[in-house]
Amino acid sequence: LRQTLNALPPEFGRDHPDGSPLETVLSPCWKVMTSGGSTGRPKLIVDHNPAKLDGALYNQLGLPEDGVLLNAGPLYHNFPFATAHIAMVRGCSVVGMEKFDAALFLDLVDEHRAQWVTLVPTTMNRVARLPREVLESHDMSSLEAVWHTAAPMPPTLKQFWMDWLGPERVWEIYGGSEGFATTQISGTDWLTHRGSVGKCVGGQILIRAESGEALPPGEVGEVYMRRDGMSPDQATYHYVGAESRRLPDGFESFGDFGWVDEDGFLYIADRRTDLILSGGRNIYPAEVESALLSNPAVAEAIVIGLPDADLGATVHAIVRLEQGAETSADDLLAFAREQLVAYKLPRTIEFTSQPLRDEMGKARRSRLREERIAAMEQAQG
Repeated sequence: LRQTLNALPPEFGRDHPDGSPLETVLSPCWKVMTSGGSTGRPKLIVDHNPAKLDGALYNQLGLPEDGVLLNAGPLYHNFPFATAHIAMVRGCSVVGMEKFDAALFLDLVDEHRAQWVTLVPTTMNRVARLPREVLESHDMSSLEAVWHTAAPMPPTLKQFWMDWLGPERVWEIYGGSEGFATTQISGTDWLTHRGSVGKCVGGQILIRAESGEALPPGEVGEVYMRRDGMSPDQATYHYVGAESRRLPDGFESFGDFGWVDEDGFLYIADRRTDLILSGGRNIYPAEVESALLSNPAVAEAIVIGLPDADLGATVHAIVRLEQGAETSADDLLAFAREQLVAYKLPRTIEFTSQPLRDEMGKARRSRLREERIAAMEQAQG
């Protein structure tokens, strides 16, 4: 740096001979992120908020001044990126991880006395699978909040973390890089609203039928949200490479199906494009995956629909087992049969040794589906 400054020509600073500060120039868009690509080719999401963060205004996570955040996710994903920036604006120390390692995660919490951590179900599962003696050998008392997001959370995994740390320290946030609204829920509220992703924070929720009408509590439809204070012609973002699912009244959707209960808590059924229609009945992959993941031998599970001449589609499960674990397709089906009705059970189960999700818990379902359909067509000649 010193060599660079010394090499600058004398006229470089002549517009500010008195050393006065340069004019502040703000970008009109403070970040441009890519989507997870779970429904196809990733798209760019351009945030319309200017590059000026107010730590108090954006502090939905309750980060204090001078706290310690352990940011365990990659900064090219929105939640770790935004959380790290907000923490720095709040004057917090931010501890990062080059690559997630469950044992190292515990070491860093212990060493830095981290108060807030950001995780996803994939990384939380890796921690939960550590030996009990490893978990108990670390001091987690500094943790005030464990935030998770990005993918559906299996109830058994969430229960493990609440039993370990206490429900008041486990929090979930549902939203997206688009920033038009989010929901939040504490572990304490989750225990009385199991499976929920919480209530809308600073916004409203609309559950909409395919025909367009608003649905009452308890009925499944597409989830739309709208931020408070936004006029219908305002937008918090724009896509590059895709069109938004924005309604004329300003409500927008990530493309998820779900419902709200009488208390206003939101429940996500699944992504609209992932829904499997088999024999005229709706099957949500997340429900089937949750059943499979509750088996201790299963590390990851992805469920997709494959074409079927009779039913339209059948349920196909792709499973990666824990290292050293052994089980069969028949054993997994017998296990899942205790939790699922017959028509939701996988017709076929495929075992793989390859990771099915990335570090943020995102799965490229469309690619997995296309690869298997291509293999089916090739086999049929």
